[in-house]
Order: sequence, then structure tokens, then C-alpha cells
Amino acid sequence: MQPNAVLGIRRDPTMRPLGRVWRVGALLIGSSHEATGRVWATGSITRVTEPGRAQFQSVSAEVRRAYRAAAAKGRFAAGDTVNHGAVPITVDDALFGSDGVLFIADEVPLVRWSPAAGSAVPLADYLSDRVGLLVDPPPGATD
Repeated sequence: MQPNAVLGIRRDPTMRPLGRVWRVGALLIGSSHEATGRVWATGSITRVTEPGRAQFQSVSAEVRRAYRAAAAKGRFAAGDTVNHGAVPITVDDALFGSDGVLFIADEVPLVRWSPAAGSAVPLADYLSDRVGLLVDPPPGATD
């Protein structure tokens, strides 16, 4: 979030929490009071750490540093994972024939890994698979 200038002086961007979510592959599913019942298509992710000094080694490294700095200025605890740039998904009739990550075709809710992905899987199978991996990760996945 780009804060308003104070007395003509621009301030650094800051991220602010909108609620807790479960990251389930291509979807963020609301898990806190503020986010219950809400769904988003995943965007980017950063961890709240000290952003460090600008090194100007690469543009991508500086972008990641700027995201860490914005997260550190927000009301997040050190070490928190912050999802940002997520796109809200309205769960209504607009899902019929949608070209987004979550859509409905032939009365079946489906999920794509990304809007550009051609194939999709039924939402029930997708959630069963993804949650199964979170609950019971394969050997070596958490080491």
C-alpha cells in the first residue's frame, strides 16, 4: 500500500494485514474472522525479515528487498509469511464460464493452477490432494 504524502514528503510503501489465510496451491482460503468465506487467487509471497540495505545487484533482488521492507513496516510478526498481490475471487454466478483460477463448468467447480493453464481439476479432488499433502507430507518434504 502506498501511503499518502505528509507535508509533501513521500513515505515508503507499507503492507497491512487483511486477515489470515490458508495457502492451498493456487488458492488462498480465508481462515480468520476478517477473511472467513473469502477466496483469492494466489499472488506473490514474502517473509517478514529485516530487509537489509540496497545492494543494486539485480532488479529482482531489489524488488524482493522492497517487499520485505514493506512487510516489516506493516503489523506482521517477524518470520510471518505474507501473501500479497492476490486477486479476490467472488464466489457467485460469475464463476460460470470464468477464465480465472476458480470457475464452474457443467455445474462442477474446477481449479486451474493459473489463469493461463489449459487444464483444470475438480475443486473437491484438488482440495483433497492439496490438503492431504499439507496434513501428511511425503517423506523428506519437511526436512
